Order: sequence, then C-alpha cells, then structure tokens
Amino acid sequence: MAVTPGQAAVTSGSNDTRSLPSRVVPPVELPASAEELAKEGAAQLGWDGVLLPELTLFGRRVFVVARLRTEAHAERIAMGVGPVTDRATVSTWTWPELAPTAPAQAAEIVGVLAVARHWRTGMAATVPFARYGDAAMVLPATATLSHDYVDNCLPRARIYGLAVVAADTDAVVDLDLAGRSERMLFAEDAVSRWVNEMVYEQLLATELPAEVE
Repeated sequence: MAVTPGQAAVTSGSNDTRSLPSRVVPPVELPASAEELAKEGAAQLGWDGVLLPELTLFGRRVFVVARLRTEAHAERIAMGVGPVTDRATVSTWTWPELAPTAPAQAAEIVGVLAVARHWRTGMAATVPFARYGDAAMVLPATATLSHDYVDNCLPRARIYGLAVVAADTDAVVDLDLAGRSERMLFAEDAVSRWVNEMVYEQLLATELPAEVE
C-alpha cells in the first residue's frame, strides 16, 4: 500500500499503526569503578576509617566506612564471642533481660554510602542507614544537572540529612551537598546491632590479614 508523506505506515491485515523507534537516550555511566568512587567519596567527606568491600544489607548495595573498637574487640576475644551475624540471635540482645549481658559493639560505623547512576537508586539505598548516622551517595556529575535532581532530590536529601558527592567524567569528586549532622537519630536497636555485627565481621576479614603479614 502506498503511503503518502506524513501518513503513518499500517501493518498488513491490521489497523494498528507501526510505532516508529523513539530516540534512544544513552544511560548515565559511572566514570570509574564503584569501589574507586566510594573511596574518593569517603575521602571528600572526611570519613576516617576503613572502606569495606561493597555489602548487601536489606537488599541494598552499600559501602561502609568503619573503625575497629579495639577495647571492645579485646573484650570479645576474651569472652570468646566473635561476630554474630544471625539476625534472630542479635535481636535478643536488645531485650531488657539480656541487654546487660550482650556483647559490646566492636565496630564504629563512620558512615554508609552508595554509588549509583541515579539519585533515586542512591537514596533508596542510603536512607535506611541515615536514621543511625552519616550517610551519603556518590553520583555522576551529569546526574546532578537535571531539574529532577534539583527539584526532587535535593529537598529530600536535606530532609534525611544525606550528603551528595558528584564525580565528573574524569572521576574527580566534589561535594555537591553537605550532610546534616543535627538531625534526629534513632537509638540503638536490633537493626543497628545486626548491622554493626555484619560490619564487625567484615572489618576482621579486611584488617586481620594485613596484621598477620
């Protein structure tokens, strides 16, 4: 069937018009590996501690910067209590009758950050941890130039106290939004205790081999 200019092509035997391909927008890419950007982001934020390998906590992939509490670690060695990563067991440590005898937290979490291509992904990963301490996300600088970022991301990030670090095409990072330290934080609970145990386990796996050498 002939098609005159401006007329949509029609498939044979059907009244449905054939959709024309829309312009493909290339996805925003990270300028370097997630681990490298996390390391640079933590340094930009002034987080002093060990950057642990990427962890999956509550289904969210995040990087944690932490330090070992040496006195608490020594106490736990003496008690024969290493990291406990079973959530059901750790949850009992907050019960009033067991809290006095629960092992001390042997890890100090400096901050939690996520490296993401889009702010919504980064915010979804970090907000649960912002209730307990410093949290941030590292984004490609190109992702911070949209109206969506300015109108929707920044107000939410300020509410939750999140920091935002932007990485340009050469993986050079710059602080786009400082975190808010005066926000209301949650007290220690079963969730924070379990996260601390997971971090404690990773700290030992990361630091002890270096000490042996």
